[in-house]
Amino acid sequence: MTTGNATKRYETPNHPFQGERIAEEAGLVDRYGLESKEELWRAQSRLRDFRREARRLLGAAQGDVEAANERGEEFVARLRKIGILNENDDITEVLGLDETDVLERRLQTVVYRQGLASTPQQARQFLVHGHVTVDGARVTEPSKFVTVSEEDTIEFDENSVLADELHPARAEGQDE
Repeated sequence: MTTGNATKRYETPNHPFQGERIAEEAGLVDRYGLESKEELWRAQSRLRDFRREARRLLGAAQGDVEAANERGEEFVARLRKIGILNENDDITEVLGLDETDVLERRLQTVVYRQGLASTPQQARQFLVHGHVTVDGARVTEPSKFVTVSEEDTIEFDENSVLADELHPARAEGQDE
């Protein structure tokens, strides 16, 4: 008997065979180096939760954006902390987000964007093999959400063979 949480953290598409959606999902899976569509569906579910909360707050304030911002101050602050919203964005911006905004905040994508890896797939491999640290701690979870404050602390583990700038697997032209 398992002691963990057996609840799925994502919703699958309602219509399993839609060529356009399948092609779009395949493009995102490849672009972000995801292991499976399940990771994409998790990001979509997370985005759906963000939008649902924003709609709830706007509805409770009866469309008054200022009142909704006051009520949802913690919610908006959390989205700013994880980099989904910019400092000058308000709660209405949440409704205009798409899954790429969520996927961009994954550790795997941030490692790739910072130039520590030459492809998203290589970034995933570096993470899974324990070559990357965040704030000095080794992280092996590619789907970890990176906060804005953690972005500058991402680097190769000092004990990793990749810490050597001349290692052939390092991204081209990268300087630390």
